[in-house]
Amino acid sequence: MGQGNFSSPEAGRDHHPRCFTMFLAGAGVKAGTSWGATDDFSYNVAENPVHVHDLQATILHLMGIDHNRLTYRFQGLDMKLTGVEPHEPVAGILA
Repeated sequence: MGQGNFSSPEAGRDHHPRCFTMFLAGAGVKAGTSWGATDDFSYNVAENPVHVHDLQATILHLMGIDHNRLTYRFQGLDMKLTGVEPHEPVAGILA
């Protein structure tokens, strides 16, 4: 993803809204595991999509924190880092 004219030296790189890469090691992560894949252009998720809130739930789980209990009060609502929808740790990468 980019911004501006790609042939211009002022063109910028933007965040990709569909795919991201993350390295996790130790703390109960299954060694040597690769999770998910993109298409040939690395533009769309091709298998095992992970929502960023599921990634956050996974990291909190590995730290021994129950993401469902980690809440804070904001404008009268109990908010969570992992959002209000149900999200779970990615079981396939846990040792």
